[in-house]
Amino acid sequence: MGAGNVGRTARVSKGESTDPASGANDDAPHALGHTHHSPIQFRLLEQLKQRNVFRVAALYLVVCWLILEPVHVVFHMLEVPVWWNRLVIMLMCVGFPAVVIFAWVYEITPEGLKPTVEVPHGQSIRRLTGRRLDRAIIAVLAVALAYFVVDKFWLNKRATSSVSMTDGARSQLPTVPEKSVAVLPFVDLSEKHDQEYFADGMAEEVLDLLANIPGLKVIGRTSSFQCKGKSQDLRAIGSALGVSYVVEGSVRKSGERIRVTAQLINAQDGTHLWSDTYDEPAGDTLKLQDQIASNLARALQVSVGADIELPRSPFKSVEAHDLYLRGRHAYDRFDKEGLESAAAYFQQVLELDPTSVPAAEALAVVQTDTAEGGFVEPHEGFERARRSAQRALALDPKSSLAQGTLGEVHLVYDWDWAAAERHAKDALRLKPRNHFALGLLGVVYEALGRWDESARLFETTLTLDPLFPAWHQQLSNVRYATGRLQEAEVEQRKTLQISPTFVGGHLGLGTILLAQGKLEAALSEMQQEQPDSGRYAGLAIVYHAMGRPAESDAALAQQVKEHAQDSAVGIADAYAYHGELEQAFAWLDRAYSQKDSGLYLIKSDPFFKNLHGDPRYKAFLRRMNLPE
Repeated sequence: MGAGNVGRTARVSKGESTDPASGANDDAPHALGHTHHSPIQFRLLEQLKQRNVFRVAALYLVVCWLILEPVHVVFHMLEVPVWWNRLVIMLMCVGFPAVVIFAWVYEITPEGLKPTVEVPHGQSIRRLTGRRLDRAIIAVLAVALAYFVVDKFWLNKRATSSVSMTDGARSQLPTVPEKSVAVLPFVDLSEKHDQEYFADGMAEEVLDLLANIPGLKVIGRTSSFQCKGKSQDLRAIGSALGVSYVVEGSVRKSGERIRVTAQLINAQDGTHLWSDTYDEPAGDTLKLQDQIASNLARALQVSVGADIELPRSPFKSVEAHDLYLRGRHAYDRFDKEGLESAAAYFQQVLELDPTSVPAAEALAVVQTDTAEGGFVEPHEGFERARRSAQRALALDPKSSLAQGTLGEVHLVYDWDWAAAERHAKDALRLKPRNHFALGLLGVVYEALGRWDESARLFETTLTLDPLFPAWHQQLSNVRYATGRLQEAEVEQRKTLQISPTFVGGHLGLGTILLAQGKLEAALSEMQQEQPDSGRYAGLAIVYHAMGRPAESDAALAQQVKEHAQDSAVGIADAYAYHGELEQAFAWLDRAYSQKDSGLYLIKSDPFFKNLHGDPRYKAFLRRMNLPE
């Protein structure tokens, strides 16, 4: 039935004439330039208001809005695929007309719900229902407003503070590049929670694959993995790491099948841009990271180029791959037992596949860290590391990690500065954005006293791995060496903020505070240092500065008793600060003969300033082939 007929029928019901001559001119409103409105339209609006349809619709929409955010959070925590979020929205859309129709057809009465047409006019409680609906809408809006305020001004600030760096750190971060990403550690959702090593390995291998894409900035593993085991706002993480996108995921292994879920999130606003789930037999894990990385690359709209392909998995068997991931996981403990366990796993991989480049590279790194940490005799540890790095280079002459590891051996053990610089530059040539190669070259220049070049390299490195504590520590050393004590303190505090148990962290901060004349604060820091990381040498120095000779001598005696064989440099530090130059040079000679791994940074050692004017100090530098 047309609109004109509907209007005509309405007038008949009121006793009006349908004869055109009667004077009822339907077109009169148009003649005045107004839109024609049929009386039925106004009556429809009145009915919608009277039946509280508008109020019910408004309440439904507000409740839906209030539900969506918690649902999104819960789904995100449970690693539910993104399409579930879309399904919830679709169900809400379908429910809207159903609710509106229900409000039109039914009315609340004292006896319960009844069809509206069956409710006598005098018995209707529509106005009372309307007032109740108004109060409900106001209450829900108040809850929504409270949630918005709490989320934006409390929860979000707390999440941000849990991963944020100091203001000084943020000021150093450049403008966030559009094509930049951080891969967070994947979560182990297996029933027995025994697949953490696999989840970590999967995330790290996806990171390594993405790092090969030209034009894409990928944040280093150390910084990304600072977020492990923490519940934090992804926007805050993106801000702290200086990236536009964040990748997160989960691993669930059950029997002979494995399910990996990965998601790409816009770190600027927290929106999910891409998500996918891979449910494969356990034997297909070798191709999983390739699939995830290539799909992520497409999601990021990164042009790989016709002549560049993402590298395929270098492992020939699932068993070798699994052993390698277990070794990487053990290495993360970074203590003697963890390093020994990691070395054993990598050796097993090489027994299964002697051509495995990743295993040879990783074994060289572990052996270098074991030697530098003093867990084995220097000659034995560094020579093993040298052989493993050379083996990795023989298998793959383009191995940046093997070049860097050889450079580290030349730097820390050989004191061959030219070779160390050459290998560091080769590593950087092979991977220009590799933070380890950049940092290694920075340490080489630090050892040579080329402070400005060293500082620039550490600053660049920290844009690629902003939460890597060792680079903050090294930058602090350089700032101290150039007399910029305030900046040195800022960097050292960042080191401890990121890693409160960082080896030598409290010793470094105590040294800076001592130079600033803050003796009590310096003492407090020295007391927090680990015994194996220079605590007694630091205490001997601070007690001497405080005029407490008995305590200083006792601390120095303890350092000599426990660390004469593995930390002669620390003993030389204390004697040099005491002004006992004969003893200081004697212990320096001993450190030289022991190949003490702390000796290569002698030029930036703050406690040897008392020796600088002595001809024996310059002779010692020449002995180490260092510039005076």
